[in-house]
Amino acid sequence: MLQGPYGSVDRDRPLIRLSFTSFAVGTVLLPLTGLIACISISLMYHFEDSTYTHCQVSNYLPSISAAIGRVPERYVWRCCIGLHSAPRYLVAVAYFNFYRGRFTKRLPELLLSGVALLSSLAENTGLLLLTYVSSTETYNVHKYGFIVFIASSLVHMLVTCRLWQVIRRYSVNPEEMRSYLWKLRLFLFNGACCAAAYYFFRRHNKYCESGVYTLFALCEYLVVFSNMAFHMTAFWDFGSKEVIVATPPEDKRY
Repeated sequence: MLQGPYGSVDRDRPLIRLSFTSFAVGTVLLPLTGLIACISISLMYHFEDSTYTHCQVSNYLPSISAAIGRVPERYVWRCCIGLHSAPRYLVAVAYFNFYRGRFTKRLPELLLSGVALLSSLAENTGLLLLTYVSSTETYNVHKYGFIVFIASSLVHMLVTCRLWQVIRRYSVNPEEMRSYLWKLRLFLFNGACCAAAYYFFRRHNKYCESGVYTLFALCEYLVVFSNMAFHMTAFWDFGSKEVIVATPPEDKRY
């Protein structure tokens, strides 16, 4: 019996098969390289425009909103965030299923798992909103997208640390211990950077001191970089797993 080039054996094979570590690294590298590229282009070609503020004092670094709000930076950032957003939604659901498996009979942790899922989805949606509506187009929408991103990010980190604190009590896996400790450190660092960024932003607007907005921009970078590093801890959580895209198997008739 002859078979065509797409026989049942070939059809049942996965279309795409990636280790989760490669998947996690690729997902994080997209916004990381995009942000570094946007900041670099702004400093080299749009320094005066990107570092200008209403105070008209010396400033040496652009805020993230300024760095991603001009052309071609805007398109570089939108491309990177657009490509990375679908895997982020997928990872949010993967974590929810992971927690459900771990906390089958623990109602408080199951509820927190739902909060972690919702906050992760809100974080990614807020990031998309602030990305595709720049501060130079519709400032209020961009601002609210940024607020949703930061607030949901902090909630997600806090709930995740709590869930992993419970996991640590009943686990002897060294990778799970390492994952929890790094999650906790990065959450505390991220919270401290958020507080510092808020302080420098308010101080700049109130006193218009030279260089203060630069400190705000630097803290803003650290907030985003630590957020990326926090999500990168999925490298340990799903290190032995694979991401597979496949066609559903056909029913076989005998």
